Amino acid sequence: MAPRHSADSTAAKSALRDQVLAGRKHRPLDAAADVAASISRVALAWAPVRDAATVAAYVSVGSEPGTGLLLDALVAAGKRVLLPVVLPGLDLDWAVYAGRDSLAPAVRGLLEPTGERLGVDAVGQADLVLVPGVAVSSTGDRLGQGGGCYDRALPRVTPGTPVAVVLYDDEVGLAVPTDPHDVRVGFAMTAGGVVALTTTAG
Repeated sequence: MAPRHSADSTAAKSALRDQVLAGRKHRPLDAAADVAASISRVALAWAPVRDAATVAAYVSVGSEPGTGLLLDALVAAGKRVLLPVVLPGLDLDWAVYAGRDSLAPAVRGLLEPTGERLGVDAVGQADLVLVPGVAVSSTGDRLGQGGGCYDRALPRVTPGTPVAVVLYDDEVGLAVPTDPHDVRVGFAMTAGGVVALTTTAG
């Protein structure tokens, strides 16, 4: 079942999303590699990453903070990396990342792994989950691209597993409109470091 949104929250989310994405388009292209390298360094220095055997992550596209270096660094560090595969109903299946040659173009301009599908519940195997986003509030309210994929997938994450949204520094701590189905995240990861968010029951 698709998440239900109120008209007010939908409009507010769209306005904030448009604002942030417009800002991303104006970021210097020559800084993208530095951001990706910094995010990789930040991630590998974070204790939950160091301690994880399996990490659920994703392939960045477009103007998103780059995750390509991070994915390869995780594999080089001996981690099992799970990547999402978008299903027709916008739920997420998962497959193991086996290097950049194992990725193929998919729906919504994404790159997805071509390996064996592990099922929608495979994200529950992860010791750490890294998710994309557009913005996050100081209390962990995450704004995504609007498809609701992660609102479907995150309830399957094992309770207590760290979940971090990967963003630019100035996209953390914004006032994010919410709906009852929205799933909060516990951390924001940026090129500047990892920020613990004050999540509350909701």
